[in-house]
Amino acid sequence: MSTPELDWYKSSYSSAQGDSCIEVALTEHAIHVRDSKDVTRQPFAVGREGWTHFVGFAAGF
Repeated sequence: MSTPELDWYKSSYSSAQGDSCIEVALTEHAIHVRDSKDVTRQPFAVGREGWTHFVGFAAGF
């Protein structure tokens, strides 16, 4: 089974150097997350509901 190429996005808060950043890719059923410093590592994926809870929690800081 082949995996389609994902469109990765960095946060608008990322520094110009691109360090200390994550990238996300959206699909119909999941949000894929990877470390921008090591894109060769396998990304992980979370469901949309889990991502929504995480973002809501992070926004509280």
